[in-house]
Amino acid sequence: MRWLEGWESNRTLRSYALLFLVVATFTTLLPGVDFLSARTLSSVFQYFATIGLVALALGLTMIVREFDISVAGMMSLGGCIAVLYGNEFAVLGLFLAVLVGLLGGLVQSYLMIRFNLSSVAVTLGGLLTWVGLAYVITGNQTIPFEKMDVAIAINTTWFWGLSPRSIVVIVLFLMASAFMAFTRVGRDMVAIGSHRHASIVAGLKPNKILMGVFSLSGMLAALAGAMLSFGLSSASPSGGVTDVLVPAVAAAILGGVSLSGGVGRPLGIAAGMLILCVTRTGLTSLGVDPYVHDVVTGCILMLVAVIDGPHLRMRLYQMTRVLR
Repeated sequence: MRWLEGWESNRTLRSYALLFLVVATFTTLLPGVDFLSARTLSSVFQYFATIGLVALALGLTMIVREFDISVAGMMSLGGCIAVLYGNEFAVLGLFLAVLVGLLGGLVQSYLMIRFNLSSVAVTLGGLLTWVGLAYVITGNQTIPFEKMDVAIAINTTWFWGLSPRSIVVIVLFLMASAFMAFTRVGRDMVAIGSHRHASIVAGLKPNKILMGVFSLSGMLAALAGAMLSFGLSSASPSGGVTDVLVPAVAAAILGGVSLSGGVGRPLGIAAGMLILCVTRTGLTSLGVDPYVHDVVTGCILMLVAVIDGPHLRMRLYQMTRVLR
């Protein structure tokens, strides 16, 4: 079993190896196109900025062996709040959106802990609630964002295809990675996700960690929605929930986050998101129909599932031994 333990420790490295393979594949398939040009990189990083924070939010909850489905709804609600209250002062709209995300995460985690409920059930209700609230506060209308200077500034490409929006997302990924690697709370998150009962016996406080993780998840999703709405100069309650949730889940899994919890790193999630971004941009450059994107992504996910099969069996075996 030792080789599987080594494989587990290199899951993030595996994600970046897969990213390199995807980039090399499209570079080969597009010989007459500079696939690493500033224009292509801009397309990659703009999509990364759109979905990246949602993938990070969802991935963090998966690491503690939970699942926050509501991130897609909170992204929509956060975008609507940011535009509604940010037309005079953009910072105010951004602050209120993140505050609502924080409160939403606190409410959901409190219900889960207080009544011992499944995170899937609670956050499914949260998803419907946040989307419904977005429709209510906007009157089912697209709300324009009048500060065009903010919209232009947040999407302006600086270097290597990076815009302020994508730089913010990258910085948050780096901060989350450092937090997970160098703080006790970060290590406790992994321990709680690996075996909750054992973590309680060891003196950890899972409830506080869960409330913190879900609060952070809500804030990240709301921030993602706010920045997207500012960049698009409008907010809509029908922001395409499935277009956000499915890529976020796929990015987390491709990034090495285990569905059984206790495994995963923010930098791995970033790699998983970049794999999807590069694949999407590459297929578009090849002139492939949009629905083929889903087919290719699905095939990649199934390949990862096959590769992770032995690892999941090993974790089940280890947990069974602990419980005996």
